[in-house]
Parts: sequence; C-alpha cells; structure tokens
Amino acid sequence: MSDYDVCIIGSGAGGGAAAWRLTMAGFRVLVLEKGPWFTEADYFKDELACCRRSVYTPDLRDERHVVEEPDGEGDWNATPTSEADYDFWNGNVVGGSSNFMSGFFHRLKPVDFRLRSEFGPIAGANVVDWPIGYDDLEPYYAEVERAVGVSGKVVPHRFLEPRSTPDFPYPPTAEHPVSAWIDTACEQLGFHSLPLPRAVLSQPKGKRRSCEYAGYCGSYGCATGAKGSSRAALLDEAVATGRCEVRPHSHVLRLSSDARGRVNGAIYRDQAGKKHTVDARIYVVACQAVETSRLLLSSRGPRHPHGLGNRYGQVGRNLIFSGGGISHGRFVYAELDAARTAQVQAVGPFVNRTLHDWYVIDDPTLGRVKGGVMDFLFHHPNVVSRATALTRDDAGKLVWGSALKRRMETTIRGERRIDCEVFVDWLPTDNCFVRLDPGVRDKWGQPVASVRIGAHPHDLKVGGYLAEKGRQVLAAIGARDTVASVSAAPPTNLMGGGCRFGNDPRSSVLDADCRMHGVDNLFVADGSFMPTGGSVTYTWTIYANALRVGDKIAAQLGRAG
Repeated sequence: MSDYDVCIIGSGAGGGAAAWRLTMAGFRVLVLEKGPWFTEADYFKDELACCRRSVYTPDLRDERHVVEEPDGEGDWNATPTSEADYDFWNGNVVGGSSNFMSGFFHRLKPVDFRLRSEFGPIAGANVVDWPIGYDDLEPYYAEVERAVGVSGKVVPHRFLEPRSTPDFPYPPTAEHPVSAWIDTACEQLGFHSLPLPRAVLSQPKGKRRSCEYAGYCGSYGCATGAKGSSRAALLDEAVATGRCEVRPHSHVLRLSSDARGRVNGAIYRDQAGKKHTVDARIYVVACQAVETSRLLLSSRGPRHPHGLGNRYGQVGRNLIFSGGGISHGRFVYAELDAARTAQVQAVGPFVNRTLHDWYVIDDPTLGRVKGGVMDFLFHHPNVVSRATALTRDDAGKLVWGSALKRRMETTIRGERRIDCEVFVDWLPTDNCFVRLDPGVRDKWGQPVASVRIGAHPHDLKVGGYLAEKGRQVLAAIGARDTVASVSAAPPTNLMGGGCRFGNDPRSSVLDADCRMHGVDNLFVADGSFMPTGGSVTYTWTIYANALRVGDKIAAQLGRAG
C-alpha cells in the first residue's frame, strides 16, 4: 500500500487547489514544499524583506536561473540571475507566489480558448486552440469565487463572459476616491470603466479576517488572511481535516519511474540535507512553469531517457508570460487644490478599475486581433524601492548626496504616481522555452533551468495600442507627464506553458485532463498546462483548472479509503 494517495510537489495556486479538492474528497494527500511555512504573523510590512533580501525566495548564490535574451544581432546572451538585476523566483513558501499577488482576478473569456480558430495563424507563433472550452472551466471559476473568496461587482458589458452566478459572493473592497475620477474620464472619452474583482475579502470568511487596507498588498504577504492565497484560503482548511500533510523545506530533486514508465517515487532533500523518497498512487507537479519543466527534465528513467514526458521534446517548449505594457502619470500636490490633494493622498483603498473595451480589437491599422485588459492602480508605496529607483537619472548617471535627497523629497513627499497596467497575450514561440543549463549548477550539483525569453513582435504592437488608451485616461483625470510604453521583458510573476495540454502527444506534454501523455499516474496542475495565456492575470484560471484536475484524479483513484 502506498504511503499517500496523492503526492503534490509545490503548494502555490495549482498545488494548493488540487490538495484542497482531493483532501475534501477524502483522500490522503502529501504536499512537498521547498520553502518555509509562514503564517499571517510572519507577514508584517517589511520593505527590506519584501524587495531587497531573499526572505521569501532562494538566495541566488545557492540557486539561480540562467536567462537567455536577444543580443540585438541575431544571437542570444546567457546570464545567470546571480549576476542580473532580476530572478525567476516568485515565492518559495507554503502557498507559493499566491501569497504575494495583488489579487487582480479576471476569468478567461470564451475567445481565449480558440485563438487559432478565431484569429488564424500568426507567422512565428505556435498558437493553438485549447482542448477544452470555457464551459468546461466555468463551474470551477464559480467555485473559486466561493472557496477562495472573490470580492467585486458584475457589470454587464460587451465582452462579459457567461456566468452561472449573477454576482460575486463578496461585495467590492473599499474604493479609492480617484476611482470616481476614472469613471468620469472614461465616460467623457467613450470608454467603459468597470469594477475590478479581487481575491481579497471585503468581509470575514471563517478564520480569515477581511482586508484592513494597510496600503501594502502586491509583493507582500497578507497579515489578515484576507488575500486569497493558496495557503490562507485552501491549505489551512485542508490541513485541518487531518488528511493533508504539508512538509515545508522539502526540495524535490527528481521523480523516479519504473520499467513501465510510471512514477514510483518523489525524491526530496529536507532542511538538514537528508534525502527521502515518497511513495504515492498519483503524483502532481505544480512548481510554477519554469521549475516544473526543470523537474520533469531532471527526472530521467528507463522509459524516459530525456526526462518525464519528453519523448517528443515538448517539455519546456512554448513557455509563456504575460505580454502588455504600462502607462503612468504623476499627480503633483502643489498643482492640485486641497480637496483633490487629500483624495490623491488617501492610502489603503484600492483603485479597483479595469477596462475591457478592447478585449478584441478591430482597428484599420491592426486589423481584427486579440486585445486585452487594462487595470488601474497607484504605484507601489514601498519607499525603499522608490528611493532606489531615484539613484540614477534618465541618462543612467548616478545621483547621490544632497541632489539625491532633494530628488527623494520631491518625488516621495510631493507627488504620487498612478499606473495603468496592460495585459495581452504573450504568443508562444520557438524562442521562448526552458531547458537544463549545460554548465551552471545549483549548490547541490543539480543543473539549473536556462530560460530563453523571446517575445513575439505582435505582442508589443497590441500592448502599445492598449497602453496608449490607458495614457489617454490618465491624462483625462489630470495626471501630468503621462507616458505609454511596452517592453519585451517578461513579468516573472505571470508565467505559464512549458507543458502545454492537447490531444496529440507529438505537440503537447499533457492530455486534456492534464495527465501526462504515456504516464497515467502523473499530472501537472500549475500554469504549465496553458497553450496560451489569455489577456488577464493567470491565477484565477490556475485555481479553477487545478480544481478540475483534482476531480479527474479523484475519478481515477476511485472511492477514497
């Protein structure tokens, strides 16, 4: 008899939702999490812990990635993240990066499941339709609203996706005074401003408190449990049943497999460095896209000489992020009257405004193409990050001493930046993938993931189109020096692909149930399954699909013992 019915590697949105579903169905579940187990008491607003020190992510001297970026001459530069300005770790703790999300929650829309059919092929992009449709996920989107806790208000609009429930289970979180400015400006421009749903509780739910509006949400853990992280919303409840065990500080090195090709063990290293093997009937990988591909490629066996699921060389291919851009402007307090200054300076409530007018664009210049969403928010209040950004001028020259002090005083005390974030599809290409680096290893001697980042130029065109619309809104509400920009750099907190699902093993890693082709006891439950990402943040879809995967696993296991 196996030690567990299901062993899940990773405890973020995918792993946590699958664990919750299977635990509630009566199965014995073990979750192996590489990082520590923090609770609400650990998530105070420490700006250095958040953004300057590796408190919630591995030390890059021990564990790193290698990033391959275009060199501008047709080749690629490969740089270890220990030498770069960013890394691909997003929260190696129980609950994963869902602890640190802003909680912008959008569903995919029906059109997202059939991009190839709706818009046709795009040269240089590996766009395919999904093997499932929106109707397959809709009941799970609705369940996430209740189980995780989504606050908002449904307002009919042209691109509103079909819903089985009339509204969200929780009313909107408190709104910033500037939200009304955006509503007025959009009405004048002929745009349609909508409330933005959030995975943040506006009312208490069980042991979780409602939002207390401290002003620090994105990039920070939640001290009240209001944010719908995998840990706060799902794993705490699963563990309380006595059927779910979470082991922190458990770094899975590889999955072993037998002569038939089935997985027969998860080999992990504990905090003391001792190796253990877990035996389960079913295994679920949910390490976030880059590390999921790395683990599978590292898991060679008699029937899998090139890594689990990699018979046709598909593992790690078609990695996706979120394309888009940003618009921003500044409110200078000295230029506003006292009433408007007080409104802008309010800290805590969310702007909670989004535009979906161009989810599908029909424009004489671009033609009929898939568009995206635009979400409004104030620039993050973290003073450490803001001050650090001021140490270089526009030409990249170092600013220091009294000049830096004056610059900091003007920027931090005299004005406030407002942003419009744009989300569009990051088209999958042959130049965006994960592989095992041939030369760089972590401190345990394991090959690290090498991540090639190739953005399709189509993403930039669509992102730029929407960013300009956002700039127009910011200018209309009175922000000065408004700017719209796009970038081919990926937002590393929004990643998917690498193990896309589909019906043909030659072009996909997983079947429509997210079960690995040819390995009937191995599933993938994080964003790796996504062939395309849609034009929204991924977390809601990862949660919904992981619940669906949990149901598929439960059906395969049969009756819980």
